[in-house]
Amino acid sequence: MAQTETNRRYTIADISGRDGRWELIDGIPYNMTPAPSTAHQKIVGELFFALRSHFGKSGCSVFVAPFDVQLEESDQHTIVQPDLSVFCKEQTIHSNQAIGVADLIVEVLSPSTALKDRNEKFTLYERSGVKEYWLVDPLNHTIELYGLSDGRYSRRQVFGVDDTLNSFVFPELSIEMKNILRG
Repeated sequence: MAQTETNRRYTIADISGRDGRWELIDGIPYNMTPAPSTAHQKIVGELFFALRSHFGKSGCSVFVAPFDVQLEESDQHTIVQPDLSVFCKEQTIHSNQAIGVADLIVEVLSPSTALKDRNEKFTLYERSGVKEYWLVDPLNHTIELYGLSDGRYSRRQVFGVDDTLNSFVFPELSIEMKNILRG
């Protein structure tokens, strides 16, 4: 949930000294507590393993939260910690964060973050040029895959437990959903 003073637009420097984990989207700070549920963590772990197994061969890097991602170096009002992020350009990876656009971002919905992930982050990732965005819904056992085309996201497909996820941006990427979404 956002915790701000009315009409104040925060910078990355403003939140860097705060206790806990924070995201900043267009100047609005979001406290990243409470910790995610066990189901959330299991899904993130399984997806990390699948993505790392695939992308490790190609030279792309896969990161799991907490890992700061500043999508645009000049934007001092936005830094996020996606559940999973994939970067295929080595120059975006720095000693303690990534600066630049991710090729793929995955957010696992939690009751406290679902609206932010579906609205603010969706818009942020789309406008920043993240090629593919996955929204994982642990309650409904689905993954919604959005792909960037002409600067806009379109929902490409929704995958369930019995499906095999096939990426549109990375056509060689294929993941059995039963291994990820099992209840």
